[in-house]
Formats: sequence, C-alpha cells, structure tokens
Amino acid sequence: MTEATSRSTQAGPQRALETLATVVIHVAVVALLGLVVVQGWQVFARYVINDSPSWTEPVTLLLLSTAMSMGAAAGVHTHRHFGFFLLADHLNPLVRRVVDALVPLVVAAIGAVIAWWGWVLWIDGLHIKTAGANLPQSVNYLPLSLGGALMVVFALNRLWLALQPAAIEGDR
Repeated sequence: MTEATSRSTQAGPQRALETLATVVIHVAVVALLGLVVVQGWQVFARYVINDSPSWTEPVTLLLLSTAMSMGAAAGVHTHRHFGFFLLADHLNPLVRRVVDALVPLVVAAIGAVIAWWGWVLWIDGLHIKTAGANLPQSVNYLPLSLGGALMVVFALNRLWLALQPAAIEGDR
C-alpha cells in the first residue's frame, strides 16, 4: 500500500472522529451555557423573588459533570490534556516514539476505568430519585461513563497515529 492510498483510507475514520469531537465539544459548551442559566436562575430566585427552587442543584451537578466529562474527552482528542511535552521534545527519537505510544495507552486505560465504573454507578442508582428533581440519583455518572468511553476512543486513535510511519508527523 502506498502512502497516498494509506492516507486516503485514513481520511474517512479521521473525519468521523473529528465530527465526533466537534459534537462532544458542542455538548460541553451547551452544558456550560446551561450551567450559567440554571445558576443565574438560582441566584435570581433566591435573592430577588425569595423562592429558591430545589431542582437547580441536581441539574447544576448534571451539567457540570457533562461539561467536565465531554471537555476531558475532547482534550484527549485534541492532545491538549495534561502531559510532559517539554520533556518529550528533548527525548531520543526512539524513546519519544515509545513514549508517544505509551501515553495514549495510559489515557485509554484511565478512560476505560472511568467508563466502566461510571456505568456501574449509573446503573446502581437508577431506582433512587434525587431530592428536588425527578432524576435518578446516579444521573451524574452517565456523562462520566460516556466521557470515559470517548477518552478510550480518542486515545486509541492517538495511539494509532503515534504508530504510523514518521512521514505523518503533522498529525501530532
């Protein structure tokens, strides 16, 4: 397979991941905007009309969990997560390639643990209702689980890109 053929077969999945990452970022943005609206209403209702709604706290926690989880997953995709990039830049090329392959594996493992336990906690609390809102007590774990699964998908893509020949350096 030639390099041009290899790049054309990569274009479809990479485009799909870019689209998925864009959707994830938009979900995080909507969650943050919702957080501002809900908290604004909470402050207005409490201090202006002296009638604090009970639903704002659970909804705020759900929106915060969603924004955080989706933002973390998008950060893995865009390679803007925590890392020792200055150190990696000064490593021997062979060692750097090993590190470039090891980091996504670690991120994928962490994402898998978050996805699994988030899902277990989500299922475990479905039958318990939150105080103040008609939501399951465990609703905050659903975005955590989805964000962890997305971290795995995006990290495995990073691993795949790291294992490609050095001719595709611009993808990092």
